[in-house]
Amino acid sequence: MDLQHELNQAGGFKNLELLAKQVVEGFVAGMHKSPFHGFSAEFAEHKIYNQGESTRHIDWKLYAKTDKLYTKRYDDETNLRCHLIVDNSSSMHYPDVKTPDINNLNKIGFSVLASACLIHILKKQRDAVGLSVFSDAYDFYAPEKGSERHHQMLLHQLSTLVQQKPTARQTDTFTYLHQIAEKIHRRSLIFLFTDMFQTETNQEKLFSALRHLKYNKHEVVLFHVFDKEKEWTFNFSNSPKQFIDVETGEHVNIYADTVKDNYEQAIRDYFKSIKQKCQQYRINYVEADINKPFDNVLTAFMLARKKFS
Repeated sequence: MDLQHELNQAGGFKNLELLAKQVVEGFVAGMHKSPFHGFSAEFAEHKIYNQGESTRHIDWKLYAKTDKLYTKRYDDETNLRCHLIVDNSSSMHYPDVKTPDINNLNKIGFSVLASACLIHILKKQRDAVGLSVFSDAYDFYAPEKGSERHHQMLLHQLSTLVQQKPTARQTDTFTYLHQIAEKIHRRSLIFLFTDMFQTETNQEKLFSALRHLKYNKHEVVLFHVFDKEKEWTFNFSNSPKQFIDVETGEHVNIYADTVKDNYEQAIRDYFKSIKQKCQQYRINYVEADINKPFDNVLTAFMLARKKFS
């Protein structure tokens, strides 16, 4: 059964847990040489069997597939704390998608499904996960916990983000990143999903807030979510169009080709500055094009988790 059929069976984003499970399982199946391709101890509920250990917990089904011995991990073997941060401003709801599916996601849909995938993995690891959602307000906060009830609450909250379409909700990223940083006291893995488009243009304040997330030795990964075809290459037909700022309502009537070159240069310069600042502050920067699979997100998670442990 393919992923698209599973999505239809799950009722779109109404069953986010099932959809996330299918994405993760598809990602694992796509790895070569072994199901975990070198990440077995960090990714799934397994670790490599060492000679002399008890054979009681060997996963013989996995052995039949890989010809390698793995033992199952248990609750006391993991203690990771992870906090997911999702930007829910109006710009994150671009492009307008009436019925989101795996091949037709806007930025918030991509971020929600990616977050659900991480929750699914963390759940298998018995790790604690929390969630913050912000826009022009601190919309939602849940501290890091590992219970099934907590996971279901987070998935429900994420699912509502896709179903709603906020209008004229601007982005006050630096204000709320500072507040979120103050709430996370114990060393954690922090994953931020944002398009980095701000109503407030003071970049120094934004980068200061990103740096604040690094305090207390947190490991931070910035998933820069954007529609590369439209927001990077400005791939619009050269007919008269009205371009509207979804956060401020401002608009301009132009032919796309009249601004394409200047736009592309400006956006490349801005994105380059983001990458440079992330490198300076030792924040892991990951490009997350909504038109691509979730491989970048899941691989970045595993690498960050390995580095963190």
